[in-house]
Amino acid sequence: MQKFDEMHDHASAVRAHYRNYGDWLARQPDHVMRARRDEAEVIFRRVGITFAVYGDKDEDGSGTERLIPFDLIPRVIPAAEWRSMKRGLIQRVTALNRFLHDIYHGQEILKAGLVPKEQVLGNAQFRPEMVGVDIPNQIYSSIAGIDIVRAPNAKGEGEYYVLEDNLRVPSGVSYMLENRKMMMRFFPELFSRNRIAPVAHYPDLLLETLQDSAPPNTAAPTVVVLTPGMYNSAYFEHAFLAQQMGVELVEGQDLFVKNDFVYMRTTRGPKQVDVIYRRLEDDFLDPEVFRPDSTLGCPGLMRAYKAGNVALCNAVGTGIADDKSIYPYVPQMIEFYLGEKPILNNVPTFMGRKAEDLKYILANMKDLVVKEVHGAGGYGMLVGPASTQAQVDEFRKIVQARPDNYIAQPTLSLSTCPTFVEQGIAPRHIDLRPFVLSGKTVQMVPGGLTRVALKEGSLVVNSSQGGGTKDTWVLES
Repeated sequence: MQKFDEMHDHASAVRAHYRNYGDWLARQPDHVMRARRDEAEVIFRRVGITFAVYGDKDEDGSGTERLIPFDLIPRVIPAAEWRSMKRGLIQRVTALNRFLHDIYHGQEILKAGLVPKEQVLGNAQFRPEMVGVDIPNQIYSSIAGIDIVRAPNAKGEGEYYVLEDNLRVPSGVSYMLENRKMMMRFFPELFSRNRIAPVAHYPDLLLETLQDSAPPNTAAPTVVVLTPGMYNSAYFEHAFLAQQMGVELVEGQDLFVKNDFVYMRTTRGPKQVDVIYRRLEDDFLDPEVFRPDSTLGCPGLMRAYKAGNVALCNAVGTGIADDKSIYPYVPQMIEFYLGEKPILNNVPTFMGRKAEDLKYILANMKDLVVKEVHGAGGYGMLVGPASTQAQVDEFRKIVQARPDNYIAQPTLSLSTCPTFVEQGIAPRHIDLRPFVLSGKTVQMVPGGLTRVALKEGSLVVNSSQGGGTKDTWVLES
């Protein structure tokens, strides 16, 4: 299988955009890099940058808290590549937001037959409660995390593909910001020698985006971050972003609804809330409408939302657009809503719901990545080439039982980036999650979160599966 190395070309020469960094790295003693790595781990633990892993249990039966490994060697993207990727990201997220507005209003794309009606209206992520509900700026996904991978094309050149759209509650941006702070702390000379685009202004852009979504005629919107609580896997990020934006971090019990307005309890009495950056799934938002046993949300929240008295970011019902069974239709959405050809390509995808595709999936499972359409975090999937024959046979039975619940894609050889591991510097597979903010305009900070599969040969970069992260440098020239 062909491979594409981000730092080195086929002749093992350092690529032009990595040259300054490569010269510097070659002069660094191994013991210095190891000391920096150990120091970074101590600092991350002290700050509390951990990730809860629900599958692992401590002796008392509770989930374990893991540090997400941080790699000292950055991923570098040249300016021209980023400009093209940025255009593609804006195009894609704009089309996805148009799709979400359409399916909850005119449903023109369904009438045109470009997306199967049953794929949308029969999907568990489609929320009938949102039909006809108007939201500010017609923006459903204010914060999107689009997973980008690079793999060699037929010419052996690296080509970017969109692997996944995360439009509900995408996480990871706090690690992007903390990784940059760590690199600037340890290696300030690199930032004086390289023109690296900044990312520290992300919280300002996020707050601006959230304020843009406030109900009309709200002079000074009150924004809060709604968290499920400290036991959530991404709680550090919830608290971090609230602190960085200078807004309150609240739980459902801190909120109440009166006369279709939302208020938070404060020591000075109730304060009206205009925008909720919610970090919990639809099902837990309002026990009056969704799960009646939810204690994480706020009773009456949907009444206030439908009345237009509070904004929820992201909007209720965005999950239908990041469902893996809808992903194959995004190129058609771009052409339908924008009249443009996609700038960023999808990974070729086979759908279990199609008889011919299913036949191909079952016959070639050993060579494919098979994913559950509602799966996330690296769970509910099979990486064929990395699985035993017994695992493949078992997964084949699961797919045959619920074919409409699965898609499959070729096993891409994700690009590699030099990574500092126990044995020294070695190539490891990576992806990239840029964060796209949609308010009155669409904006983003350069780069995003680079995730790295630390196990040799592994293609699974998810933190919950043992992956790590890197700083992402976009060069300004």
